[in-house]
Amino acid sequence: MNNLDLAIHFFLQLAVILVFCRLVGLVAVKFGQPQVVAEMIAGVLLGPSLFGLLMPETQAWLFPWDKSQTARDTQSYLFPVSQLGLALYMFIVGMEFRVDIIRHRLKSSIAVSLAGMAAPFGLGALLAWFVHGHPELGLFPADVPLGSAMIFLGACLCITAFPMLARIIHFKGLAGTTMGTVAIGAGAIDDAMAWLLLAVVLAKLENDWSHAWLNIGGAVGFVLVAFVIIKPLLARAERWLIKEGSLTETGFVTGLALMCLGAWWTDYIQLHAVFGAFVMGAVMPRAVMSRDLISRIQPLAVALLLPLFFTYSGLNTKIGLINTPTLWMVCGAVLVAAILGKGVACYLAARATGIPNREALGIGTLMNARGLMELIIINIGFQKGIISEGLFATLVVMAVITTLMASPLFEFLVGRRPRETFSDATT
Repeated sequence: MNNLDLAIHFFLQLAVILVFCRLVGLVAVKFGQPQVVAEMIAGVLLGPSLFGLLMPETQAWLFPWDKSQTARDTQSYLFPVSQLGLALYMFIVGMEFRVDIIRHRLKSSIAVSLAGMAAPFGLGALLAWFVHGHPELGLFPADVPLGSAMIFLGACLCITAFPMLARIIHFKGLAGTTMGTVAIGAGAIDDAMAWLLLAVVLAKLENDWSHAWLNIGGAVGFVLVAFVIIKPLLARAERWLIKEGSLTETGFVTGLALMCLGAWWTDYIQLHAVFGAFVMGAVMPRAVMSRDLISRIQPLAVALLLPLFFTYSGLNTKIGLINTPTLWMVCGAVLVAAILGKGVACYLAARATGIPNREALGIGTLMNARGLMELIIINIGFQKGIISEGLFATLVVMAVITTLMASPLFEFLVGRRPRETFSDATT
């Protein structure tokens, strides 16, 4: 396809993606699932797992995919547009993030984060040790060292679906509550740590530690610059960015430009763009500036751009690769380790720091959702040759199941209660 044909084809793809996501959403809501989970499922169904299985020629025509990357195809434009939608949404999440509750519940946030990393990492590393010791299973390539395998699988089980967690919290009206803020804060820390662990694995495999140090130093430096320099400057500049109680066009562009710079930097240091966008959102002045940025960005980001992220990830997912009883047994072990390691550990940590039982159950349930952040990290691991196709498919199933169970399990354990009945920073 030439550039003009690609542009025309993109509009057809966009229409199909949007309509299909809404149709799946109509079904998902009957099972207590939010639209974001429907979009995740829709993305996988539009890929080779279902659409490509039932109508391979039609799927290949609608979503041309050149794995050799020698020709321009769907991934050449769908990936950057999907990343823009994801970054814009995480920018909104950052602006809604309640730093005051994190300060008020700092002990709980740290405890939940540490529990949500240590327990699943230990179980994942133990599983990797067992699987690596049985090369006949073929789940790790022969040239992957045991240490790298243990760190990678541990990191995979540490992952929380940070963007998806944010949308579920918003869908359930938990933004600004202790439950929602502790979960989103702990999830952000856990995911950042998981990406740093991935950097360590890649450094070990490539025998080049410069990328790992860039990850760690760049992340810490970026957060310090954002909160120590950019936040105070924005507070002083707010008088010129707001006129007659509304954000000016200059103010709007300033916010977008800072979001893009943050996303660029954390993507450049291989930490992922979502973290830079989230941090930039967190330093935006509250009240007028954040209010107007959210109102102008949210409709486009959520309704139009974000579904492209889920579709892009789904196009590279093949669930049918789990095709032997042994692989299904490994899949079950991974699923049990993921649920016990993340959900139960986070619940116990929340309870140990004084959070009421129902809210602690909610935090444990929310933190257990893996979503497509899991798909991102395992796609990287697969592309880098860290895991085999079989283990890749196993981790995909784990990600889908833990995400699907989050919303109905939340309703069962916590119940349908109004937002104001959950405690916030003033309690």
